[in-house]
Amino acid sequence: MMVPTSTMDPEVQLRLPLDVPAEQDLLNQPVFPLIHAIKKDVEERIDASLSWDQLNAVDVNYSIFRPLVFKYAKLRNYAIVYACLVVRTHFIESASQDLAFAPLKLTRADACELLALKLLRRFTGNSDNPVDLFSVLTVSWDPLQGCPDSCMSDIREITGEDIRNADRVSALEIAISSEAKRFIASPLVQTCITDIYNGRVVFSAPATRGSILADNYKQRHVQVYDVHNTPWLDHYRLRVPRYRGIMEFVDFAILLFLFVLCLHNKSFSTMNWSEIVFIIFAFGFLLDELTAALEHGWDIYIQNMWNGFDLAFATIFIVYLGCRCRGLVKDDFWWNDLAYDILACGACILFPRLAFFAIKNNLIILALQGMIAEFFVFIMLAAVCFSGLLFTLWTLSRGSATWNLRKIAWLMTQVWFGNTFLSFTVAESFHPIFGPILMVMFAALSNTLLITIMISILSNTFARINEHASEEYLYQFAISTIEGVKSDALFSYQPPFNILALLFLYPLSTCLSPRQLHTANVFLIRITSFPQLIVIGVYERCFAPGSRFIATTKAAGSSMFDSVSRQFRLFESFMGTSRDDVMGAIFEIDVPPSVTNAFSTEDDREPGMEDSAEFGKAQEPDETRQGRPEIVLSPTPRRSRSRTSRTYREEQPPNSPLARLFGTVRQRAISAQGDALGDIRKIGEAMENLKEAAMPGDKLRQEIKELSERQARIETLLLTLTRGMRGEGNGSGSSARG
Repeated sequence: MMVPTSTMDPEVQLRLPLDVPAEQDLLNQPVFPLIHAIKKDVEERIDASLSWDQLNAVDVNYSIFRPLVFKYAKLRNYAIVYACLVVRTHFIESASQDLAFAPLKLTRADACELLALKLLRRFTGNSDNPVDLFSVLTVSWDPLQGCPDSCMSDIREITGEDIRNADRVSALEIAISSEAKRFIASPLVQTCITDIYNGRVVFSAPATRGSILADNYKQRHVQVYDVHNTPWLDHYRLRVPRYRGIMEFVDFAILLFLFVLCLHNKSFSTMNWSEIVFIIFAFGFLLDELTAALEHGWDIYIQNMWNGFDLAFATIFIVYLGCRCRGLVKDDFWWNDLAYDILACGACILFPRLAFFAIKNNLIILALQGMIAEFFVFIMLAAVCFSGLLFTLWTLSRGSATWNLRKIAWLMTQVWFGNTFLSFTVAESFHPIFGPILMVMFAALSNTLLITIMISILSNTFARINEHASEEYLYQFAISTIEGVKSDALFSYQPPFNILALLFLYPLSTCLSPRQLHTANVFLIRITSFPQLIVIGVYERCFAPGSRFIATTKAAGSSMFDSVSRQFRLFESFMGTSRDDVMGAIFEIDVPPSVTNAFSTEDDREPGMEDSAEFGKAQEPDETRQGRPEIVLSPTPRRSRSRTSRTYREEQPPNSPLARLFGTVRQRAISAQGDALGDIRKIGEAMENLKEAAMPGDKLRQEIKELSERQARIETLLLTLTRGMRGEGNGSGSSARG
């Protein structure tokens, strides 16, 4: 129900949604039946393991995907892309459980991703409303929407819960969690993600059940942001991922400064002011990371490689705080010293984390996550393999005062990383016979074979990521962007003010109405983030691209440059001329057809190379017959064969997409038919001349017989070609009607 303009909240009036379907219409669109319909169609049509390139082949596209696109595009269901990606997630999960059919299920998962991409192009490409793209990708859907009661009871039995509504998730979040990197890297999806990142498009996802402090009072549809119709203290701009990234960089810089200051001013007996400020700021950092993880789920959170660094520092800080509290309570110097030593290890995380903000788009940084994962997996496998050797050496040296389990493990680690001579000098101390043999074998394996294997694995990982570097970067970019669009009220606060908001607003959320809680939340955000909001407002109104100040400055500078260049002609020799502008302008005007066709003739067109404006348009023939098409032959022998084939081509235009695509092959058959007709006419004339001459003899009869056989073969060939072309035309017509 629409609220009258006169009584509408002024904050809502500033952002009226564009032509987006009403929320009630979106709730009435079926999602559950759509998911199972797509799953059924994909399982019936994909029954072989295919690669991504094979799925994109022309024959597979026309036989499998094109009918599905036509079928589901007619529904005009905004949840169609979401449903395809949900089915993709199902096939990926089932592939890990059914290893025998894993390649087939992964192919079906790729088919769902490709179908989602084609439906997105079809759904938004034929729409006059550009907001359809953002609605399809950002509207959150309930997978149980439209589920019948019989199926709902079965779902309750499986889950063991009385579920009426599941968590609402958008298509973009499903694409990220299922790692649909090709879908995310497509231009349409990147257009949406880039506009969200820069703040040109504003939307807010509803807070999930995992949100710490939900503020769902004013849920807005997809909207285009207009800076001139918004207040200066627009608290929604704090959630723009671009500004959020800058503020995160400042927060990390402050955290690093407080970290260094805390370690510099160590106090073993009490906590000084620098340590207290660092602990408060670090708690705000931990709360911000916890909010980000609970809002969109841990599966999306861990996909971002930078969140791994944040989790590592959070773990170090929690261990430091536990040791520090124990040392202060018991007044134990050893625990206090251990706490500072543990905290010092956090420098290995904070310093590179801050540096990666400046070079996060580098290929080496993108490959670092995969290479580190492969390295640790390989190290763990090697440790398991050599654990048997560790136990053997410990058994052989039992009873010796020199070696214990810890010293043997440290010796093996040194040998593993290059100190091979140590294994030769102490080998006999384990056993005079088996000691040297075992240590030589271990040194050879660790320094030659295993190191070579590890280098090969890391090289292959880097090459694989390098091959898909653009997709990987766009995937990480999508994760960081979607993480910035949250409805949790704590996300709008900068550390450590989010702790204040949690302590102040969380108790009030139990006793205030949603409107009152929203009012208190907005007031507290504007108080704690007043400097940031002022800076953002000044930038967007005066210095952002497209702002009035920038446009006015450019216009004034351009007019001044034009006046100076007209007065001083030598100025252009230094500053350059405007020929680039002229070259760009000649392609922006509408050129009449008489100009574009000035140098073209009718004979310039080759078979199968029709004009794009006339491509696929059927031309009416002058005369038509039932059955075999009429072929007009000129009585003059000078008529060109190419002209004969061109006449036939004009009477039989291509009548299906495949026929137009493979028009060159058809024109070759038509040209061969014209050549055969010319040969028949010449043979007929030669036979008439021979009959008139009435030359006697066996030689003449033999020549006539050979000519007759040749004529019969040519007529048979001509009849076969004609029937084949007639069958192709009928097949193309039926496929077009289907």
